[in-house]
Amino acid sequence: MAEGRSAESENLLQHHVEKHSTAGEIVRDAIIGISDGLTVPFALAAGLSGANVSSSVILTAGLAEVAAGAISMGLGGFLAAKTEADHYARELQREKDEIITVPYREATEVADILANYGLEPDEYAPVVNALRKKPQAWLDFMMKFELGLEKPEPRRAWESALTIAIAYALGGLVPLIPYMFIRVAQKAVVMSVVVTIIALIIFGYGKGYFTGNKPFRSALETAVIGAIASAAAFGMAKVVQA
Repeated sequence: MAEGRSAESENLLQHHVEKHSTAGEIVRDAIIGISDGLTVPFALAAGLSGANVSSSVILTAGLAEVAAGAISMGLGGFLAAKTEADHYARELQREKDEIITVPYREATEVADILANYGLEPDEYAPVVNALRKKPQAWLDFMMKFELGLEKPEPRRAWESALTIAIAYALGGLVPLIPYMFIRVAQKAVVMSVVVTIIALIIFGYGKGYFTGNKPFRSALETAVIGAIASAAAFGMAKVVQA
């Protein structure tokens, strides 16, 4: 009977395919950059169009905003990743010190963690003893399972900054393209709305696909948010102008 269950379990494991999201940190940064890049300059251009200024003025202001926004967003990504790395380094050193100075207490914490997973004392005791003989494995275990921290990549801060900044700039140029070719702002804004909504739908679909959410729902939500932002900016400009 036991052999039958073992064979059945092994067969299930061989045929079991888990569907996990493959979105990594770079994809997440790109999503942040593109989503803001598509929305903020789009709203700015729509708002200025509502103020009846020329396409050249809107284009100049839009490009300035894209440049400033890319720098600001990139800097924010860099500081966030740097702060995360600094926090990890501090906690790593603290755990090292505690393993050396209070090993019994740290071993008790390991036992408590394993007990929370439903293991009995006779089941987790060998694991605790094995970890105590391997300080680096013990340290890695505490960082991951006690603190829930993953070791950040050494170049994470710069990668985050560049990814967010480039993604923001690329996204921000989309709603400004019509103003490069259409001189009348009131006509350019219509084309900008069409181009940007299409871009938001495509981006939303891709975001949903890569993050494991429903792509069509994500596309609709992204497009609606962008439309609301531009409509609010356009309406505000009309109110102020009046």
